[in-house]
Amino acid sequence: MQLIPTGEEVVLVLRETGALREGHFEYPNGLHSNEYLQVPLAMRYYQHARMLSVGLSRLLRSNPEIRANIPRLSIVAPATGGLPVAYGVCEALRAHQVYWAERDDKGAPMRFRQYMDAEPDEQVVLVDDILRTGNKLTEMKRLFEERGATVLGLAVLIYQPTPSTPDFGLPLYYLAKLDAHYYADVASCDLCRRGMPLERVWV
Repeated sequence: MQLIPTGEEVVLVLRETGALREGHFEYPNGLHSNEYLQVPLAMRYYQHARMLSVGLSRLLRSNPEIRANIPRLSIVAPATGGLPVAYGVCEALRAHQVYWAERDDKGAPMRFRQYMDAEPDEQVVLVDDILRTGNKLTEMKRLFEERGATVLGLAVLIYQPTPSTPDFGLPLYYLAKLDAHYYADVASCDLCRRGMPLERVWV
């Protein structure tokens, strides 16, 4: 294993832990896909969690601006699901702190916990386990910018873009990219036409 794991090595870990599955899946937004990824299934195991988090931290260190800000750098997750990655990256970088945002109810705007908020001129890296649509990361970026903080970059273990994934205009770091096939509806879905059993997934 190299200092930074290759994409092939990362995908092998995902498959061996059951985090990456092939089949016919329907996401909550209605998209159909031939792959489903649930990174926390790999992060259950300390050796894998450490390897992935340390690898991602080394990619971040390659950015001179991020490296220079490490002593005061905040590592922030857009939801609690990204916290294992955020804590692992923070520990490996020896960054300043970790925190996260959450929603009170589905559809409600993101907010920080009571007594926890971004500060003007704060230097931030947004970290998550996976980037698909980018909706949460987009909202988080806006939340920080409204408070005068600076988002230096985005870091995710897996980049699995959909047709609507935006360009954030920021450095984006990831360990592996998965090019799943997405279908907007049943009529366009090859998997439906082939009669493959459909499994609905939560996230």
